[in-house]
Amino acid sequence: MERFKTRSAIVTTIREFLTSRGFLEVETPMMQTIAGGAAAKPFITHHNSLDMDLFLRISPELFLKRLLVGGMEKVFEINRNFRNEGLSRQHNPEFTMIEVYQAYADYNVMMDLTEEVVSLCLEKHGSGKQIQFGEFTIDFTRPWRRAKYADLLKEYGDCDIDDIEAVRAKARQLELDEAQMDDVVVVNEVFETTVENSLVNPTFVIDYPAPLCPLTKRKKDDPKYAERFELFIGRMELANAYTELNDPAVQEENFHIQLRGQEETMATMDSDFIAALKYGMPPAGGLGIGIDRLIMVLTGAESIRDVVLFPLLRPAKP
Repeated sequence: MERFKTRSAIVTTIREFLTSRGFLEVETPMMQTIAGGAAAKPFITHHNSLDMDLFLRISPELFLKRLLVGGMEKVFEINRNFRNEGLSRQHNPEFTMIEVYQAYADYNVMMDLTEEVVSLCLEKHGSGKQIQFGEFTIDFTRPWRRAKYADLLKEYGDCDIDDIEAVRAKARQLELDEAQMDDVVVVNEVFETTVENSLVNPTFVIDYPAPLCPLTKRKKDDPKYAERFELFIGRMELANAYTELNDPAVQEENFHIQLRGQEETMATMDSDFIAALKYGMPPAGGLGIGIDRLIMVLTGAESIRDVVLFPLLRPAKP
């Protein structure tokens, strides 16, 4: 019971933090005509009156960006996403996310905001700057580490991101089936296997390879990389953010590239979003934080089932 009281208090703290800074809380559609905003397999339902399939949303991102186009400069939404994928101690097919968008900001602003709001939640509802999480003691002392994707791959994966043969050799050493993978996919598989499992204390992984980030603006000084970060705590990804791509021509090209080989996810080109971008979206930063995982870390819960009142379980056999 106490854990769920803490969960409610943490969500209230996040909401108050954002509204006090001029963000407007909004609601966007839960049923969508396409499965957009992320690469994931959706749940499908059918609207009888309209005789059309709809998708439970995998992300509210593209709708929230349309609000930026419409003139809302600071918005957020706390709500459910749905992904028709596996169950694990970190994954539930129905989960709570907060997504935040701010015009005239970038991923550095979103990084500062993330560190500030999580630290505030810890200060008000945690048990100190160190939390026991399974076998690990997580140290939340600020400032949190910020490290480039390529540097972490070298540090923990012992390979150079620009030496693809060395990366593929590392993949084979890790018994990853790399033969049919594109180069960037191999790089990311090695990264996920070697780096992500090493990040216990809060770490912002910044500057991801651009092909992994179809909705993200590239770095001006090194366009091989995108202005994106993910926050890892306790070897889990808790947040994902980037400087939003607002060029409609580049975005449309990226969508076409992303759709290749995505038949299983039922990803579709969002032509309405491209049309909205053509009206003009301001430069912006966007952020998503997994509420369930955040509650796990701040309360020391080792399974997502321990922080969700009614997690999805297989029915007992009669």
